[in-house]
Amino acid sequence: MNKKDKNSRNKADTDHGIPAPETQLFNTKFSRRDMLRLTGASGLGLLLGGGGVGGIMAARQAAGRAVPAAAALGQNEEQAETIPFYGKHQAGILTPAQNFLCFASFDLTTTSISDVQKLMQAWTTAAAALTSGTMIGTANDKPNLPPTDTGEADGLTPSKCTLTFGAGPALFDSRFGLSGKRPASFTDLPAFTGDSLEPQWCGGDLCVQACADDMQVAFHAIRNLARIARGTAVLRWTQEGFQRSGSADPSGGTPRNLLGFKDGTGNPDVTDETQMRNIVWNGSADGTAWMNGGTYLALRRVRFRIEVWDRSSLSDQEATFGRHRQSGAPIGAGDEFAELNLAAADATGKPLIPPDSHSALAHGDGSVQMLRRSYSYSSGMDLKTGQLDAGLVFISFQKDLMKQFVSIQQRLSKNDRLNEYMVHTGSAVFACFPGVREGGYIGELLLG
Repeated sequence: MNKKDKNSRNKADTDHGIPAPETQLFNTKFSRRDMLRLTGASGLGLLLGGGGVGGIMAARQAAGRAVPAAAALGQNEEQAETIPFYGKHQAGILTPAQNFLCFASFDLTTTSISDVQKLMQAWTTAAAALTSGTMIGTANDKPNLPPTDTGEADGLTPSKCTLTFGAGPALFDSRFGLSGKRPASFTDLPAFTGDSLEPQWCGGDLCVQACADDMQVAFHAIRNLARIARGTAVLRWTQEGFQRSGSADPSGGTPRNLLGFKDGTGNPDVTDETQMRNIVWNGSADGTAWMNGGTYLALRRVRFRIEVWDRSSLSDQEATFGRHRQSGAPIGAGDEFAELNLAAADATGKPLIPPDSHSALAHGDGSVQMLRRSYSYSSGMDLKTGQLDAGLVFISFQKDLMKQFVSIQQRLSKNDRLNEYMVHTGSAVFACFPGVREGGYIGELLLG
């Protein structure tokens, strides 16, 4: 970046009330829990209960760079770890899934590409501070000025906070002159059988996925990014999510979804660079230069019909998933991580794993995989029905939405036994930018 460009970017950051980013040093160190996750995150990427797309919670994914940030303060090592914001790829994709999620979709209120550039520059500076556990801006102790940081995370550790940014298909309409840069296959998802989508949970120009091991840290990140965006973008929708915490399950076992089944038994091996190039990351040969090192995110808000599920027998539940509830193993097997054998049959020739079970349909012939990173959600009670509004925030990352996500979801939406117990109420897709170098900003290759 030349001196003129740097001065321009620093001015944009100042306009948003935050300083330009400074160099941050990190010492990489894997925790014991991350090593456990690394050893468990291999095999075929199956969705719910190790199965498909329609309801799917990310397995323990591996390969985030974790570092202790406050060991000198005597803080718990796992809580104190900081995940670097800058790098070749954005964090929050291959990073081991943290305990909590705050996902936010934004609509731009400007028609100026310059305003969007300034916003992304300001968000980049803020994100570097938020993920390192430092306060945003320089006006936090001046009594006659509004603080530049809202303060609710002051004194808290970074808690492995990651922020992942993406652009929706709507960003490439006529407003900003970007239509010529839209990837050929990047569009809103087609309608799927059984969808009951609600507009308040769909779409958006930009997205931010905030994940952390502390809910207040994740909320603080989204709140401050929304504050910085005022005058340029507004929140369209937000959704919070959770999984079991490390303290609740010190062994680091596979989390269970709200239907009681282990969720995310298998995922592609994120430590295998070849697999990640084939499944997740876009490369220079994929036709869109600004997405080189980026990936595509699919999000589905899946509400579970919990009250109906709770009246189902255990055998029906296991047949629905194609797995044993207690162990998570495929029906007929004893090991959670046993390969899915769809040819196995009982003495009468009946398949042990029903062909229309979630696992069987999601697996297909095993040739199509995605990387899942999903969370459970609970949004209280539906005032119209008196039932719980709870389920799954399904998130997957893939290099081709149509060939990977859509092909699997079309199969699931038509025949999955699990469809009786769930309904898709929200849907969105985003192109997640490549990582950013220090001195640059998120989305620079697209917007610059």
